[in-house]
Amino acid sequence: MNNQNMKTIFSGIQPSGDLTIGNYFGAIKNWLKLKDEYNCFFCIVDLHAITVKQEPKKLREKILEVLAIYLACGIDPNKSNLFIQSHVSTHAELSWILNCYTYMGELSRMTQYKEKSLKVGESIPVGLFTYPILMASDILLYNTDLVPVGSDQKQHLELARDIAERFNSLYSETFKIPEPYIVQNSSRIMSLQNPLKKMSKSDENENSYLKIMDDENSIKRKISRSITDSMGVISYNDDQPGIKNLINILISITGETPKEVEERFEGKGYGELKKELTSLLIDELSPIQKQVNEFMKNKDYLEEVYTKGKETAYIVSNKILRKVKRKIGFI
Repeated sequence: MNNQNMKTIFSGIQPSGDLTIGNYFGAIKNWLKLKDEYNCFFCIVDLHAITVKQEPKKLREKILEVLAIYLACGIDPNKSNLFIQSHVSTHAELSWILNCYTYMGELSRMTQYKEKSLKVGESIPVGLFTYPILMASDILLYNTDLVPVGSDQKQHLELARDIAERFNSLYSETFKIPEPYIVQNSSRIMSLQNPLKKMSKSDENENSYLKIMDDENSIKRKISRSITDSMGVISYNDDQPGIKNLINILISITGETPKEVEERFEGKGYGELKKELTSLLIDELSPIQKQVNEFMKNKDYLEEVYTKGKETAYIVSNKILRKVKRKIGFI
């Protein structure tokens, strides 16, 4: 699975809540294009999930569901390494060490911390403040060359690079400095109710996001209620963010360009765009949902996959951790 001549990619998704089509089109579907060209480590980042309160039974179920979704979408565990973050102790160990090489000011400038802490109030968990260090550990443990990132994660990758460079300057070359992997022709999927905001599984309005596991009726309802405008013209521009978002979802399925969609729907109404998009989404997601349900019935196979993934991830990551410990003076 790990070819020394290939570059390494690391990415992961939190198992908090239900995965959305934003996770699918923005991350998982793009991962499928990478499996033959890179050493891929795809993680279920459950340690990150507990920065906000989780119900234990539901969290366990969602961890397995995310793994099932990875597999159902076509990620082959024989070609990519699939593992659960909390199963590999090196992540937490390196995170503590890197805590001691990261500055308070750096963490306080993290945009996501500022946004999330506003919702929490005064009772802000320390983990919400320090989790970018855990994210840096996730990346640096695997000699990662490239990290697929959206615009909302670039700041965290920059922090990982800064920490790695700081450690390297103190103790000599230890960490590889990761670069962002920008997926070509990847569209950012926005909220169906507020298309100026990224689609999020934590949104309080369930009509604002489409889940990978949504049934046909839910897909029809949410697309039909999605925000558009009063212009009445299907055009791909920033003055019509709702229509632009629907087109972005559509081209994520069809592979068309926005211009081709505009030409195809010239003279047609928003209802026709929504009808076609609904049909395409159902056709895209139904086979995945069927596979997920099959995998969820086969817990033994899921255990086999994450156990194998844990073993490989530990072997690879522990090499870096041992080097770090030796350089800082641990026996």
